[in-house]
Amino acid sequence: MRTYDFTPLWRSTIGFDRLFDLVETAQRAGEDNYPPYNIERLGEDRYQISLAVAGFSTDEISVTAEQNTVTIEGNKTDKAQREYLYQGISARPFKRQFSLADHVQVKSASFEDGLLRIELFREVPEAMKPRRIAINGAAPSNVQQIEARVA
Repeated sequence: MRTYDFTPLWRSTIGFDRLFDLVETAQRAGEDNYPPYNIERLGEDRYQISLAVAGFSTDEISVTAEQNTVTIEGNKTDKAQREYLYQGISARPFKRQFSLADHVQVKSASFEDGLLRIELFREVPEAMKPRRIAINGAAPSNVQQIEARVA
């Protein structure tokens, strides 16, 4: 197993604590790949998560958005006893969590053709957008003298 030590980066970065925590959590996460999923960028501030949840219905899946996390859970409610000769479609319960960046919110969720699609949108508040700061102060004295000679 590979592990990386991020200690040297802590000295030269400010405010990235959450990012490093997420990387460390991802390293420790189990290798459960069920259900398979895609993450797509649809535009400048639009994203989509698609999960392949064949065999589940909409009432057997729940999507919960909470702070910077979206959680998708699936639980089969069909308790009927069936005799499978071969069962290739997994119907096991699952819980998949995705960490969202700041200001990314869940816009909607849809279910079609066995794919659960979750639309995400990033909306940065005006107060958080970069803005130019004017520098106040007196002009250097030699600049004023040159302007006086030219005039």
